[in-house]
Amino acid sequence: QAVVDFERLGEHAAAFQGHDVGFCCLGTTRAKAGADGFVRVDRDYVAQAAELARAGGCKHFVLQSSRGANAQSRFLYLRVKGEVENLVQAVGFDRCTILRPAVLLCKRQESRPTEWIAQQFLGVVARVFPTAYSVPVETVARAMVACVLQPGEGKVKVLENGAIHELGKA
Repeated sequence: QAVVDFERLGEHAAAFQGHDVGFCCLGTTRAKAGADGFVRVDRDYVAQAAELARAGGCKHFVLQSSRGANAQSRFLYLRVKGEVENLVQAVGFDRCTILRPAVLLCKRQESRPTEWIAQQFLGVVARVFPTAYSVPVETVARAMVACVLQPGEGKVKVLENGAIHELGKA
């Protein structure tokens, strides 16, 4: 494990050397970092980490993105997620897997009242429609590992929420 300063990520290139697989779940919120900070973390840091990983020999990059990611979206969150997906794909990994989970069900240390209310509601909805609107973070993590252990099916694979649930059962 290496601690890096994302503002000086280039100085930590050695931490990205010699890994066959890279997993990226980096992200923040607009409320926490402001619009510029959100773009810097969710797009710029992720893209730079992907470039360093590729330069360090990484063959398969696994990126957690978001349902609805679209570089043409009017919404900042979805636009930035779509932009970073495009940037990561352009790095040229042998394999790139992008996971687009719906609302992540997890316990957070910081208080996010609106998200907490949504999670409570979606937790109930998930009992009836388990793969429609949400996914537990543990399921996403299992799916990320499982996609690496499976034989490659093309250069880029995008897994939407339903596929994440399926793969995360393994």
